[in-house]
Amino acid sequence: MPEIFSLILIVLGLTLFETISSIDNAVINAEVLRTMSAKARKWFLWWGILFAVFIVRGLLPWMIIWGTTPSLGFWGSLTATFSADPMVAQAIEQSAPILLMGGGVFLLFLFFHWLFMEPKIYGLHAEKFFHRQGVWFYAVVSVILAVLVWYALKRDQFIAFGAVIGSTAFFITHGFKQNAEKAEHEMLHGKGSLSDVSKILYLEVIDTTFSIDGVLGAFAFTLSIPLILLGNGLGAIMVRQITVGNIERVKKYKYLKNGAMYSVLAMGTVMVVDAFGVHVPNYLMPVITFAVLGFFFYKSWKDLPENSSSA
Repeated sequence: MPEIFSLILIVLGLTLFETISSIDNAVINAEVLRTMSAKARKWFLWWGILFAVFIVRGLLPWMIIWGTTPSLGFWGSLTATFSADPMVAQAIEQSAPILLMGGGVFLLFLFFHWLFMEPKIYGLHAEKFFHRQGVWFYAVVSVILAVLVWYALKRDQFIAFGAVIGSTAFFITHGFKQNAEKAEHEMLHGKGSLSDVSKILYLEVIDTTFSIDGVLGAFAFTLSIPLILLGNGLGAIMVRQITVGNIERVKKYKYLKNGAMYSVLAMGTVMVVDAFGVHVPNYLMPVITFAVLGFFFYKSWKDLPENSSSA
């Protein structure tokens, strides 16, 4: 019974994080969809779900498992995505430190980029201070990477290489996101003339880019690929529902992004610590996620105009 409760907690935690961390994705989707025909919108919202859930969130974990556990082989890595074979689980477990270190570094860089560089509504007083020190972002992440690689080399050179891969993956995806933001601005302000098909392809590329954060973060919850697929898949469906629902209402909860990013910090820390051999209970990350997101949801709710006026 405790094991079943732990599994449910992990899936719910994954779903919640995937949903909240993809709010920005939902906003982009909603803005672009407004410029498309009704037929194209319907196609994206129905068939796009299949692509987002079964292709993107199924393909990415497979590629990660294949890259970190080459002993499974091409087809073995694919079947591992859906397998409960103990031998497969053992192979994944043995290569886990490399995966955890890479994912952890990626998430830590993601958090510090948000803290130092990205425009934000300040949820905590310290955020304003760090945002003013944006020039220090590259120095901070460089020092973090150097320290982690130094200590990882003492343990295993492949774990150290995992840290470098995590850093590389961050800057590659960051470049794609910056280009996507520029393309969205041109699209919405009439500087570009794209067909509905091009816009659908653009949205799918954006969804894939945002999915990397969620998929890597999912490994902080569990190494069980079926659970990751279930939790992230449900989260992706929720994001689509938010897109077609009242996106403006969701945007009023202004500190949800802050909560998602502090969850990212927790995930990155847990993954790095785990990579160095410190056992972290499976239930810890879901509990932290619920606590952090719950706090910022409550803070956002308190700042809603109707609640502020009655206070």
